[in-house]
Order: sequence, then C-alpha cells, then structure tokens
Amino acid sequence: MVEAQPLIAVRDVRASSRWYSELLGVNGSPEHPHRDFYDRLFSSDRMVLQLHAWDEENHPNLVDRTAAPPGHGVLLWFMVGDFHAAVQRAQNLGAEVVEDAHINPAPNQWEIWLRDPDGYVVVVAGPTGGATRP
Repeated sequence: MVEAQPLIAVRDVRASSRWYSELLGVNGSPEHPHRDFYDRLFSSDRMVLQLHAWDEENHPNLVDRTAAPPGHGVLLWFMVGDFHAAVQRAQNLGAEVVEDAHINPAPNQWEIWLRDPDGYVVVVAGPTGGATRP
C-alpha cells in the first residue's frame, strides 16, 4: 500500500491549518506543544497534509523560504466528495482563484485552482467521471 502524506513549509502553521481545515472540511491534530511548528490534517483517520513552519528545527529543504517560490512546479491536489460545498468554503475564505470552477474534460471532473496564503497552488477536484453542470 502507498499513501501520499505531503508536507509543505508555511509561515504560520496555525493559520494554514485553519485555512486548509476550512477549505477541505477536515480536522487538524488535537492541541499539542509542537503546534506552532507542525500540524497534521486528517480526513477520517487518514492524514491528508502536513504543515511545518519555515526555518524551525533546521530540517533539510524547510529552511530559507526566500530560496525559491513556494511549491514551484508542484500542485497540491485534493479530491473531495462534495465539490460545490468546497467551492463555497473557498469563497467564504476569500481564497485567491487561479482558475475558476470548471469541468476538466479528460477525467470528466469538476476542478477549481486556488492559491493558499503562502502561495502554493491548490487544486480541489470532485470525483473522477460523471461531472455534470448543477
């Protein structure tokens, strides 16, 4: 079994945790002493994203946030069960829209492309196949 557990470096772990939790309708970790530097987000019991503060604990590639644009060449891609509810949550957050909600014809799924508060590109997609207009 393989399960992706992406980790991104962010300026403010607590703020990013709130942003992603709201956007995706998932939960952060219970309060813990390390929360200002690291958090994990879960959907049911499955980890979907890890957040780590820049320049804390001297981990390789999590230092010097000015070295490159955040996530250049990487898309954080999340499939959600209720796409239109996720779009509403993105609007409530005031999320920057990179590409508005549309049906991608290849997988026949709804997608919206956003930018998170740190500049990462986030794609929220509905289930593959059977996308219809509301």
